[in-house]
Amino acid sequence: LWRFGYSARLLKTNHFRTAASNTSFPAVWMLLAQYSGRIPGLFVVVKKKNTFFTMPETVEDKANLELYSPHPEVRGMTLLNREAFKRTVVVPVLKVKKEIVNTLLKSLKHTVLQRPGLKRVVEHPEDEDSRLVILDPHKIPEFSLGESEQEVLKQLNVRPEVSKYNLELTYENFKLEEILRAVLPEGQEVTSGFSRVGHIAHLNLRDHQLPYRHLIGQVIIDKNPGITCVVNKTNIIDSTYRNFQMEVLAGESKLVTKVKENNIAYELDFSKVYWNPRLSTEHGRIIELLKPGDVLFDVFAGIGPFAIPAAKKKCHVFANDLNPESYNWLLHNCKLNKVDNKIKVFNMDGRDFLLGPVREELSKELPLLKEEQKTSFHIVMNLPALAIEFLDVFRHLLVGEPCSTASLPTVHCYSFSKHDDPAKDVQERAEASLGTSLDGRCSTYLVRNVAPNKEMLCISFQIPADVLYKRPCPGEGKEQA
Repeated sequence: LWRFGYSARLLKTNHFRTAASNTSFPAVWMLLAQYSGRIPGLFVVVKKKNTFFTMPETVEDKANLELYSPHPEVRGMTLLNREAFKRTVVVPVLKVKKEIVNTLLKSLKHTVLQRPGLKRVVEHPEDEDSRLVILDPHKIPEFSLGESEQEVLKQLNVRPEVSKYNLELTYENFKLEEILRAVLPEGQEVTSGFSRVGHIAHLNLRDHQLPYRHLIGQVIIDKNPGITCVVNKTNIIDSTYRNFQMEVLAGESKLVTKVKENNIAYELDFSKVYWNPRLSTEHGRIIELLKPGDVLFDVFAGIGPFAIPAAKKKCHVFANDLNPESYNWLLHNCKLNKVDNKIKVFNMDGRDFLLGPVREELSKELPLLKEEQKTSFHIVMNLPALAIEFLDVFRHLLVGEPCSTASLPTVHCYSFSKHDDPAKDVQERAEASLGTSLDGRCSTYLVRNVAPNKEMLCISFQIPADVLYKRPCPGEGKEQA
């Protein structure tokens, strides 16, 4: 609900319910008046100079909401006009001697306005020895203090009189989501979330947001220091090279950027290679499973988020990616992180990589392992749209007898699922590719929710010996290599 902009409405409703349940009938009538508009004939006289004025005692239904909403005339704006967001709202203030302002702020810290970018203390228009402390209108809904606040003021020798102050709000005072909620059609989803890749903000806008895309991009730049380019994905990820077309919505068209993940730096061209900052936890999880001396085969390595930290952990790494751009950036990042002599890098189709370098290395190393050796072999397959279809490669990949079941390689294969039971779905599809049951021999891990009813999972298992090895039999024809 907060995401869709209903927070202020709920806040008022909940406040009213709570207050009404704990007050007498006259007080409830006051609260009803607060939400309906005004109590006829009731006036309060306050000073009429500068931001002070004489006004009827009214609390508009929108009073609290205004503090968090730009001017209503910005609705439908497609070209950003920052001046149009200005508005003036009425807020409660206390007159306080300037020498005790800091003490008061500490004592009433839960009542004083805490709005980022707004001053809590302003000059008094008539008394240079005093200041006006702005209170939060949500906490002082009827411009009158509660008993606890009055007791604090009594101890500080401050008169418990609340005045009204015209507070000017500008574009700078509003948050990203508040601005977009005010601009986009009422009741439609507001986009304020994005993926950050270095200086680039990456959006996936919906159709109804596209007319406002350039405004959305500029507001994101304004409200997020360090972001200088905003892009929107214009098609789905290409399953071959794992990149996508994008449109620059605002800022500079510089798409080569630097990122840092798990204390490791990477450089990349975001328009040509795949990078998802939401996978940093998963990258770290897999690296935690590795020990120095282990062997990692990264079938769809991208620019190296599994391969490079594994090499830094003193593992032996074989990293592959079909995309020539990813391959080049992988080489670049290996040098950048000084592990270029610890990683063997390939630019091949994933299936060819498994049938070639992976099979060759496993055929050479597995027979040499002794029971007491603790080396583990891991195969990471992070291409969730297709990786499960590659698992059939492991059928009789090697010839002979396994030295020990403990040395069998462990596969970490990623997949998407829209099934009601995604773990079961992924396991069944993996079993179909392998031609064997994985019951009791695998684990599935939920990586993240990609979209409504679409999950990304990782299934991990040791390749069963009867799948991985083709055992030569007497009388059998020519052995399959």
